[in-house]
Amino acid sequence: MGRRSGILEFAVLGLLRESPMHGYELRKRLNTSLGVFRAFSYGSLYPCLKTLVQRGWLTEEPGTPPEDSPSAPLAGRRARIVYRLTAEGKEHFEELLSQTGPDTWEDEHFGVRFAFFGQTSRDVRMRVLEGRRSRLEERLARMRASLARTRERLDDYTLELQRHGMESVEREVRWLNELIESERAGRDRRRGETPSDPSGEDTAK
Repeated sequence: MGRRSGILEFAVLGLLRESPMHGYELRKRLNTSLGVFRAFSYGSLYPCLKTLVQRGWLTEEPGTPPEDSPSAPLAGRRARIVYRLTAEGKEHFEELLSQTGPDTWEDEHFGVRFAFFGQTSRDVRMRVLEGRRSRLEERLARMRASLARTRERLDDYTLELQRHGMESVEREVRWLNELIESERAGRDRRRGETPSDPSGEDTAK
């Protein structure tokens, strides 16, 4: 499975977990909610949907005709197909949500994973956030080292472009620090509110 198609499958399963949708509505949600998919087309979405149906993760159901169609459909006009997540599809998506490997920290993957943090467990969120921060700190160190070596050979505009790139990474690292601290504070607060069991062990999950 290609990296791009894997991200698309993850996003489709996640959106359909919220509610069933037809292809056009799903495409709009992908474009408006997940910026990484702004440029993709029906040509990539429908093969993905077909694959997910074949794997048993989605079902196809007849939906209502388009709004501009008359109450008695014209010959040859078909209702839109509605895609619904199956129990197996939900289980597969939850398995994908639990993954915290290096792919989840990369530029393309991280934005999509973050969009579904509301459906992700706290421990997994923390591992993904910390992994992303670590990856960006490594990138920032390389950028600073490169700039130190080449600064005197760069013209003013190229130098400003390099600085702009570094500032963008620094901003994201600060943002990640805030998110991680917020997650930790929420975890500690919940632990403080959860009573211990008679054995003295914390019963917080």
